[in-house]
Amino acid sequence: MGQGVNVISVTGHGASNGNGEGNKAVIDGFLRAVNERRLADLPDYLAPDVVDHNKVIHGEPDEPGAAFDAFAQQMAAFGNARMEARQYVAEGDTVVARLMVSGTHTGAHPRMPEPTHRSFEVEQIWIFTVADGRISEIRAVSDRLGMFVQLGWDWPTAD
Repeated sequence: MGQGVNVISVTGHGASNGNGEGNKAVIDGFLRAVNERRLADLPDYLAPDVVDHNKVIHGEPDEPGAAFDAFAQQMAAFGNARMEARQYVAEGDTVVARLMVSGTHTGAHPRMPEPTHRSFEVEQIWIFTVADGRISEIRAVSDRLGMFVQLGWDWPTAD
């Protein structure tokens, strides 16, 4: 994946042996699928009822399974987006990934319907829970302000 990342290779989708190394491989496969725009492969890595607490759009609900639509929206809005792993830390069913995320706003996004054609690059920390070889929960911390400034987006306000 990214520079200097120590990750084991997997040959199948959703492979996990229930330990940290196997769970890191699940995350690595998921990131490859996202980076290669293989939406059809996401169910190999995401549980059907995965809960994504990472608010892609201001105020969206944490509903089971909503992550599938959120990733599809992000891929449509940022056609060249990349999520490059720089570091993984795993313990039990939890994998923390330090990511460098970049892209260019080239398509409609619910937050900003008109593409700005501006690029961004921000560091993000994602916390994944892996159960039965699939991601069951996602939490993330990212430099949203930096991303919005780089893209020329207005900061969201409360309704």
